[in-house]
Amino acid sequence: MEALNCPIDAQFSDKISILLSSPPLPQVEEYFEKLVTERECNGLKVKLDGEHGKGVYSEVDFQEDDLILKDRMLVGAQHSSNKVNCMVCSFCFRFIGSIELQIGRKLYLEELGISADGGCGSSGGMECGSSSEKIRLSHDTIQSLMEGRLQLPYSENFPLPPVVSCIGGCKETYYCSESCAQADWDSFHSLLCIGAGSSSPNREALREFVKHADDTNDIFIPAAKVISSTILRYRKLKAARVEQQPGKLIVSDPHDTCIFPLLLEAWKPVSMGFKRRWWDCIALPDDVDSCDEADFRMQIKDLAFESLQLLKEAIYDEECALLFSLDIYGHIIGMFELNNLDLVVASPVEDYFLYIDDLPPSQKKEAEKTTKSFLDALGEDYSVSCEGTAFFPLQSCMNHSCIPNAKAFKREEDRDGQATILALRPISKDEEITISYIDEDLPYEERQLLLADYGFTCKCPRCVEEAP
Repeated sequence: MEALNCPIDAQFSDKISILLSSPPLPQVEEYFEKLVTERECNGLKVKLDGEHGKGVYSEVDFQEDDLILKDRMLVGAQHSSNKVNCMVCSFCFRFIGSIELQIGRKLYLEELGISADGGCGSSGGMECGSSSEKIRLSHDTIQSLMEGRLQLPYSENFPLPPVVSCIGGCKETYYCSESCAQADWDSFHSLLCIGAGSSSPNREALREFVKHADDTNDIFIPAAKVISSTILRYRKLKAARVEQQPGKLIVSDPHDTCIFPLLLEAWKPVSMGFKRRWWDCIALPDDVDSCDEADFRMQIKDLAFESLQLLKEAIYDEECALLFSLDIYGHIIGMFELNNLDLVVASPVEDYFLYIDDLPPSQKKEAEKTTKSFLDALGEDYSVSCEGTAFFPLQSCMNHSCIPNAKAFKREEDRDGQATILALRPISKDEEITISYIDEDLPYEERQLLLADYGFTCKCPRCVEEAP
């Protein structure tokens, strides 16, 4: 399949160029000032400069361990393989249901032969499982857990929000509340739902798109959410325009001058984030020789084109045809490739078993009469966190330093998918807030090699001092 033959790129090249150009400075400043206000983090300001583009600066003094920012994601998605291990709200990514449901569901899926590679989270010194070999529990026991007929000791100390079903009736997404279900439906899911209530014009094509993403690279899922959310924002803007100007015809031709400004406005949140196309910025894998780099990047471009064609067949909107440009799609995926902060939410199941482990000896012995078999059945996978990909608009403006003054770190109370940034040391007013994109403990040469994938050479004070 030849990726270069995307007809939309040729048909709308002038308007695509406008969509991909940097927004005017006043628009950028206004957008980020509004975000800072909405997130109630008034000690921050996003500034633009010629060297790094955007940067985040402190407008107050922060002390070590102070909360600098809690940033809501613009778009995020749980990794498809992680869904076996963790049942979370598809909008805010909080764990849902109950400790029993989380454990029972995972064991049930494994019983069906559906599994995923899991990792072991921080366990506070506790072993990841009491046995290197998983034991198998009876089907009835697992069903009792899932259906709430079997309650584990002390699980009431770890309450989780109830499970709320998708508005469209699909069995793929669940939520922690009606408000999250509605927010996801209004923002993304009404176009991407495969249930009977979906507004997708082709649910079978949507299934094919999701399968392709699962089989190749699930970064296509958040990219689809970006396009879906832009289409839905455009429709709201158009409906508002019609309401303001009753009787005035707004045609559906994307070439029409009435349509494009609305689409440009709907696209604005995305325009603040992207930098380069995916196939241009993706790091060259270790097993690909540099002489094969051009072929590798063309393969990545072809892969993106395959995904885009499936998505176009599923949710294409004539008035938003520009969004199905390969150039646009490449920039959207590149936004996640370059600006991604991993979506991570700690598992309450880990907290539960740690709690049991810390009980007084007599209570622990009694509780483990019930819990030990479940811990052995889960094995090393008992503590897997919710993991995914997300784009956080304010956090993504933070520049890198190999001696950062801030870090992304979830506190005990941070139980959803928001990005949490804490101060590593005291930060003075007007100082730039920096984080590390890599492991800053690596040697100079390794740090620079990793940072080259982000498209820059680090010139922080440490790198200047260590440069040969």
